[in-house]
Amino acid sequence: MKIKRLGRCDWAPTAQAMQAFTEARDDDTPDELWLAEHAPVFTLGVAGRAEHVRNAGDIPVRPSNRGGQVTYHGPGQLLAYPLVDLQRHGIYVKEYVYRLESAVLGFLQAQGITGHRVAGAPGVYVRADDPFSHAIRTGPVDPKRPFQGLAKVAALGIKVSRHRTYHGLSLNVAMDLTPFDRIDPCGYPGLQTVDLARLGVTLTWAEAAEQLAARLANQFIR
Repeated sequence: MKIKRLGRCDWAPTAQAMQAFTEARDDDTPDELWLAEHAPVFTLGVAGRAEHVRNAGDIPVRPSNRGGQVTYHGPGQLLAYPLVDLQRHGIYVKEYVYRLESAVLGFLQAQGITGHRVAGAPGVYVRADDPFSHAIRTGPVDPKRPFQGLAKVAALGIKVSRHRTYHGLSLNVAMDLTPFDRIDPCGYPGLQTVDLARLGVTLTWAEAAEQLAARLANQFIR
């Protein structure tokens, strides 16, 4: 997997470039992983509903062809965009999402943090009260409050075209989280968000990018 470090760049041209790469690639095109950091922007996935953007203020809202609802991107957040040929790897979308989450979970574990999955809500979450606890979330989950006690540290939103992926995941490293208060993150009112800095992880953006990139690339070794 070829890793491209884009650094700080605007979201819209990056999304256009990913789509163009995906449409132009053929069976022999190597997979790539793009690492980026964006200026403040809210993006609405294909299922996005305007009412989940409660107060955009001075932050632009952009439509996106990725899956999912609304999310926020801004400085201090790591965007990892795997451009992967699923057919080449012999996997389907569900397995692809599982691998992305597994890379994030492994990254968090290396920092001593236990990450969690929530059924039906792609992404990675931590226990807000004790992110360093290795206790697995147990007991019945209230269907009306599936995120009770959890905060989201990584969000997923992907697009698959002719078995080839783009868009990807965001990991909150050290950022201003207040824009998340202006939306219902991922379409869930009241969903808490957190970043690595608030969890006590002192990695720089570049360090987090390199470590997560290595784990993502390892998920797609043939």
